[in-house]
Amino acid sequence: QVQLMESGGGLVQAGGSLRLSCAASGSTFSINAMGWYRQAPGNQRELVAVITRGGTINYADAVKGRFTISRDNAKNTVYLQMNSLKPEDTAVYYCNVHWKPSTGLSRHYWGQGTQVTVSS
Repeated sequence: QVQLMESGGGLVQAGGSLRLSCAASGSTFSINAMGWYRQAPGNQRELVAVITRGGTINYADAVKGRFTISRDNAKNTVYLQMNSLKPEDTAVYYCNVHWKPSTGLSRHYWGQGTQVTVSS
């Protein structure tokens, strides 16, 4: 299995920046995609960004051009650089890992979540 440790959340003013980090441990050799989701009060959890082991990236339209996802495969860590933050970015951000061993089994692991609050 995989354990995820998130960090980097906090309180920031509109227009500011934060960088989230998520370090994976355990059976990291089977990790394929790593990504970030967020959930604001009263809303569904939504995909923010995802990056595969090979570097393919997808962003939600709401964050495209402002957020950048990256990963360091050697460190088993995924990052989310968030610039030009807006109050509507306020949410709990969750790291997510797609774990797919060679046996064909597949599952997702979730971080505990980190609060990002953007003041207006």
